[in-house]
Amino acid sequence: MAVTVVGIGGSVRADSQSERALHAVLAGARDSGAKVRVIAGSGLVMPFYDPAVTERVSNARELVEALREADGVVLASPGYHGTISGLVKNALDYAEDLREDSRPYLHGRAVGCVGIAYGWQATVTTLQALRSVTHALRGWPTPLGAAVNSADTRLGPGGECSDEKVAATLHTIGSQVVEFASER
Repeated sequence: MAVTVVGIGGSVRADSQSERALHAVLAGARDSGAKVRVIAGSGLVMPFYDPAVTERVSNARELVEALREADGVVLASPGYHGTISGLVKNALDYAEDLREDSRPYLHGRAVGCVGIAYGWQATVTTLQALRSVTHALRGWPTPLGAAVNSADTRLGPGGECSDEKVAATLHTIGSQVVEFASER
């Protein structure tokens, strides 16, 4: 049975650099035999997470169901003011709806993390924030994560990358998610 990897990320701007990085990582997962699903950009625009609300909007239900079924996850966030975007953080807050599941939150799932920003400081702190949130949600960050400085590296619409080393890193993260999810 194929491993299922769900990619979450991007920004409200369609085809953003962070969404392109997400696609590059998911290409690595796909090349490793995974079935991938992308929830990005406008698909992440939903009400602020509120645990008291019992009726979720359709894209919030889809996100939670995708996480429930995922063997692995990829998170890619733009760095806004030194941390993950509110859009991505709010999406991750919806993982709280998995708290009563037999696999709560991201329990035992391999999670690839990518922080991308225009400058090194925000890329690194965004990556660290994604890893911290992954730990808090009981996920296992892959050994390799990526801090992509969009001032130096540009990504194309299909995830093509102007820097061979960054391209290889993103691809490897995707393959690591599949490898570790397969071992579980």
